[in-house]
Order: sequence, then structure tokens, then C-alpha cells
Amino acid sequence: MRIEPYSSSRAMEIADLFHAAVHAIDSSIYTPEQKEAWAPTPPDYAHWAGRLDTKRPFMAIIGDRVAGFMELDSDGHIDCTYTHPDFQARGVASALYAHLLEEALRRNMTRLYVEASFVARPFFERRGFVMLNQNEVRRHGVTLTNFSMEKDLSVPDA
Repeated sequence: MRIEPYSSSRAMEIADLFHAAVHAIDSSIYTPEQKEAWAPTPPDYAHWAGRLDTKRPFMAIIGDRVAGFMELDSDGHIDCTYTHPDFQARGVASALYAHLLEEALRRNMTRLYVEASFVARPFFERRGFVMLNQNEVRRHGVTLTNFSMEKDLSVPDA
């Protein structure tokens, strides 16, 4: 696995990865209606291309496939963390986070924060993030729950 900077030639692949990752979540966690509101079918490739050109995510590449991606905004916001279902439970998100953390520290960031899904919340908790709030977000008329979490990078061993 290698971590690479974003390449616009991967925009459609990342949009498809996002869609596949959301729709692979167990329906006992998010209903089919919630998953469709979160990641509509088909993906809006033009929207994703523009978004990714702005966000410039880190990509985990295995073979010649994007196995996952993670975004770091200039203020420490982690906007997206997704792993393709074919590569889950193989350390993809952990490798992306380790790379992101190094980059955040290199940029002298003092805080990371995220709005984590039910699925992502334990991942961030294991990395020292604390929950601030539970949020109810309306998307396409459907309510989704996520959790505002943060990590203080100014403390030792962050």
C-alpha cells in the first residue's frame, strides 16, 4: 500500500468508492433510505470532480486501485474518511490517518476534528478523539446521525 496525493484522473474512482463504502454499511446501522440520502445513486461525478479538486484528499493505493481516501482541510477538519469494501479491515484507514497526522503536525496544526458516522466513531475514538456532540443532519429529507469529535494535537503523544 502506498499513500499518494490526489490526482484528478482518480475522481470517478473515488466517487464510486464513496458510494460503494456507504452502501456497504450494514442496514441495521443506517437504513437503505439513509444510505441513499448520504450517497445518491448514481454518484454525481461532476460534483465529485469539483469537490476533489478543492479538497485534494490523500489516497491509499493497493495495486492500481484506490483502496481509500481521507481529506484534511487547512483548519484541521477531516471531511471524508472512506475505505472501499474490498479493502476494509486491512489497515487502509489506519495508514491514511497516520499520513494525515504527520501532515497535520508538519503544518503545525493544534487540533483535528471530524463529524464521524456510527461506523467511523470507534476508529477515531481509538486514536484519541473525544466526542463533543451528537448531530442530526437532514439530507434529501432524511435524517442522519453523526458525531462531532476532536483531538488536541498540542498535548504530548498526540
